[in-house]
Amino acid sequence: MKLFYRKYGNGPPLIILHGLYGSSDNWVTIAKSLSDSFTVYLPDQRNHGQSPHSKIHDYDSMKDDLFEMISDLKLKKFFLAGHSMGGKTAISFALKWPEMLNGLLIADISPFTNETGRDSVYSQHSIILNAMLSFDLNKISTRSEAEKILSEKISSEKVRGLILKNLQRTTDNTFLWKLNASSLLKNLDKIMEGIELKTDYSQQISGFPVIFLKGGDSDYIPSGDFRDIQKVFPAAEIIEVHGAGHWIHADRPDEIVKNLKMLLGNS
Repeated sequence: MKLFYRKYGNGPPLIILHGLYGSSDNWVTIAKSLSDSFTVYLPDQRNHGQSPHSKIHDYDSMKDDLFEMISDLKLKKFFLAGHSMGGKTAISFALKWPEMLNGLLIADISPFTNETGRDSVYSQHSIILNAMLSFDLNKISTRSEAEKILSEKISSEKVRGLILKNLQRTTDNTFLWKLNASSLLKNLDKIMEGIELKTDYSQQISGFPVIFLKGGDSDYIPSGDFRDIQKVFPAAEIIEVHGAGHWIHADRPDEIVKNLKMLLGNS
């Protein structure tokens, strides 16, 4: 699949992958802050932003989308970062093609399926996606009307704001979702999946610096996963970002910029 992407700056190539409900738009400010250190590529993952829609939405497909983009760009080595769903795509890519990476940053997601919190997270995403699909956009004339409807089912103002960034006004003055909510809902089980950690895990990924950023107010990387993360990535540094929830790039963009520059310095 040919992904839409944005490009900023000069220097060693860095690709940043957004999370669920996000798009390249969410990372433009950070990309511009890094433009003196990296050539930053911001793709929209499938079923998001301006990239094509598909009935298939899993990490095998998303890592292959990324590989196709890299091949088209003729990149041999690059830095890779990803948030949440984008972090899992980045991890899947690193497991398949570690030799292509100069460094890896994962923002607030564990590589593994969180069995303890899985039902709760699944339920939250199901509510959000069903809320998006529950009303007729042809009957909406303003964004505030859409927000009012969403507020009945999505209590978080921050989440509503993220969702509403996907609402696009068309040339005939109606609205549509850039996000393929229907496909994401049907594939929610696959989005929740993580890599399988075997008791005798032998596929250790090394040869480049690895940073996991954990939001101090987030439980998307349980402390019980720290040791297992280092079984897969022996050199991984796990850094807690105080004052940040799951959306670290929105709460503490300075920490994202600082740690990506740290990757460059450590490579």
